[in-house]
Amino acid sequence: MSKRIAIVGAGTAGLHLGLYLNEKGIDATIFTDRRPEEYANVRLLNTVAHHSVTTVREDALGVNHWPNDGYFGHYYYVGIPGMPIRFYGDLAKPSRAVDYRILLPTLMQDFLDRGGRIEYRDVGVDDLTDLSDAYDLVVVGTGKGGLGQKFARDEQSSPFADPQRQLCVGLFKGIAEPETRAVTFCISPGAGEMIEIPTVSFNGHSTALVFENHIGGDLEILAKTRYEDDPQAFRQLMIDKLRKHYPITAERLDEDEFDVANSHLDILQGGVTPAVRHGHIKLDNGKLAVLLGDAHATVDPVLGQGGNMASYAAHVLGEEITNSEVFDELFCERVDARRANRVLGATRWTNFMLTNLRELPNDFVEFLGRVAMDRQLADRFTDNFNYPETQWDIFSSPENMVAWIEANETGAEETERPFAQTGAQS
Repeated sequence: MSKRIAIVGAGTAGLHLGLYLNEKGIDATIFTDRRPEEYANVRLLNTVAHHSVTTVREDALGVNHWPNDGYFGHYYYVGIPGMPIRFYGDLAKPSRAVDYRILLPTLMQDFLDRGGRIEYRDVGVDDLTDLSDAYDLVVVGTGKGGLGQKFARDEQSSPFADPQRQLCVGLFKGIAEPETRAVTFCISPGAGEMIEIPTVSFNGHSTALVFENHIGGDLEILAKTRYEDDPQAFRQLMIDKLRKHYPITAERLDEDEFDVANSHLDILQGGVTPAVRHGHIKLDNGKLAVLLGDAHATVDPVLGQGGNMASYAAHVLGEEITNSEVFDELFCERVDARRANRVLGATRWTNFMLTNLRELPNDFVEFLGRVAMDRQLADRFTDNFNYPETQWDIFSSPENMVAWIEANETGAEETERPFAQTGAQS
């Protein structure tokens, strides 16, 4: 039987699913409100990095156009007054970040070049039933057009009703790369977190800064200050906050060159309310629509999990569509069961960090301190960003954190790791 699949949304989830189904000879149409040529003139969409588990899928799909632009590990800085923790861990395989204003239209063109169809129009809640009359299955991969409110929240996995951070993210120039091209993950206790990500953008390599600012804290002003109102004042404010809270990045700033990488459109501010929604919905005609990507699970970007879990879930859904002839409740249950470990692992680990990075409990600080002193622990901890379900297993209780340390530590001394420092700020 010939299958016809409608995919609403052209983000990572929708495009990876469409490309996968196209490869399997299944008729898939993507619905989106933006043409490829329009992306160059829109505001920064996000600062998503694709971990190696995702780039492997893109290799398999033949759409990894940036194989030599990866980064190789994570630097960490925890600014505990008087006893900062600072260390480095390798990734087993490189991750990479490409400006989605370049990545998404490139993958859209790949899909079109391979015979896929894209319809450029808004799709709202009222359109889903009509789509399901014309297609065997409707997949919703975006919350636009009121779609995010159409689906009921999984309250057990959605503890927050509001954003937990005020975000200021952007692409910048004037920040020298560290010794190894890598992400830098910083914690300023009581104020916020910052993730520095080497990113491919319109003018080549730039630096994404993701400021995760605690509501009511010293850094929240970054989310409230507009670059367009006074670019010089904005730059100086950011420099001052980097010096105060994130010295590991501030020490590599060229203050004369520091600015947005391309234009004022490189700054994005706002907040994300984390939520998991039930995986499918019954439409008025009795057919089912399946949720994917941000429509299914929305996470704060503090751990960089959103795009990666969307790609994983798209691959799972693609396999189930390929192997199924009937898209009923049992089909949806199989999809949910297969993707749950990764999606819920990413969600719960991220929510744990949002909560615990506010006060830094002693057991969490002790965990980071022991990781900092053992290169094997640091490497495993870093590579586990590919496997959020494994990371959540570690952080699910203080006892599990201790057990993981004891099962994996090698007893390596600090002197074997020149970058690892605790107890003194460099």
